[in-house]
Amino acid sequence: MIELLLQSPQIEQFLPGLLEEGREGCVVLLTRAVARDKVAHRLLAWDFVIPDSDAYIRRGSLEAQLSHDLVARITKRAKSEGCGLVFVHSHPGDEPPQFSSIDDEGEKHLATFLRQRIPNSTHIALVISSGGMAARILGTEESIRVTEVGVRHRILYDASNSENSRAVTSAHDRQVRAFGAAGQQRLNQLTVGIVGLGGTGSVVAQQLAHLGVRRFLLIDPDTVEVTNLNRLANASPSDVGQPKTDVAKRYIQSVSPEADVQAVVGDVTRVSIARRLANVDILFGCTDSHGSRAVIQQIAYQYLVPCIDMGSTIIASNGRITHIHGRVQMLTPGMPCLTCSQLLNTNEVRRDMMTEFERKSDPYIVGAREPAPAVMSLNATVASLAVTMLLNTVTEMGGNARHLLYNAMSSSLRSIAPTAQKNCFICSNAGVLARGDDNPLMARQD
Repeated sequence: MIELLLQSPQIEQFLPGLLEEGREGCVVLLTRAVARDKVAHRLLAWDFVIPDSDAYIRRGSLEAQLSHDLVARITKRAKSEGCGLVFVHSHPGDEPPQFSSIDDEGEKHLATFLRQRIPNSTHIALVISSGGMAARILGTEESIRVTEVGVRHRILYDASNSENSRAVTSAHDRQVRAFGAAGQQRLNQLTVGIVGLGGTGSVVAQQLAHLGVRRFLLIDPDTVEVTNLNRLANASPSDVGQPKTDVAKRYIQSVSPEADVQAVVGDVTRVSIARRLANVDILFGCTDSHGSRAVIQQIAYQYLVPCIDMGSTIIASNGRITHIHGRVQMLTPGMPCLTCSQLLNTNEVRRDMMTEFERKSDPYIVGAREPAPAVMSLNATVASLAVTMLLNTVTEMGGNARHLLYNAMSSSLRSIAPTAQKNCFICSNAGVLARGDDNPLMARQD
């Protein structure tokens, strides 16, 4: 099934005008495609056009028709920019909307026109009321799924209900009492990516397995070392030399034998590995390198795949601990990226993107990184905050904090709201936001 991803900030801008009481209204979205096996399976709402009042031929309680001139201009733009189109209109009232016979007739002519002008793009029709929405491929009866992406991640429309009807098992009864059967079903249907299966990532995988997540993409290039055993959840001395992803996969499937777990032993700074993350619903960034974080944040904004990034730091001097900090931050439309938050070091990103030979040949890179202090309790605290943020995002549990700072020395936790740069090359409309496959990833070629 094709899925249309709508950005929360955009919905907040165009929805009030659409639901003007007493008459229908229109908005046209431009989309970028994400292809899988050369077939578009996700359409990313990239930009939108709100028609002026004089752009309507007719507008009333039962019909809204845009002028041919406006449709032609939008179509020309979509063709030149390689975009698909979503024609959105509203129906008055509080009932869940259905496409009318007038809608059917209008779509037939519009679909024929667009097949001639933009033959290689998928175009969508979407109808909205105060009671919900319905969506389909333009001019057909084929329904699509519509998902909102932002500080909330929720399915707005899914006619199939095949995944939503999945039974909630008694094993999750206590969770259902917390955030309801619908929240549990949402966890059941998510595909979650975890990049980095070390100190924080192994705990995230463990908790998600118990929460009921059943589809995973695990990515990590490393194998278990003896020095990892103090903080690697579910690893034992017999796992030394085994891929960290395999340890996590084994545990997930011990909790949920039917879980679909893809374990990838590879480096996310490589294009072929990073590109796989475009197919997940939400991902966790559990790495400790600036290069991998740079790639992950690009995936998050370019493909509208929200990322919960985390890290922890212990600073010791002369045998005495001076600072213990943790950070959990969501990277999603409407929230600033790591670049805007000044959390990426460009020199470290450059270093991480180099091969070992290139690092040794570069006169500006001296020595190797020293291992940082790491304690499992701090990792588990940060991981738990990150998983709870996921629950805030996909269930009705509530909670709006999307950037948390933890200070273990003062036992304090606070939420902050950093400001995004207006023309950031990552998280703004002027950057890679919602560009999908149309923009190359800033990662190493294979």
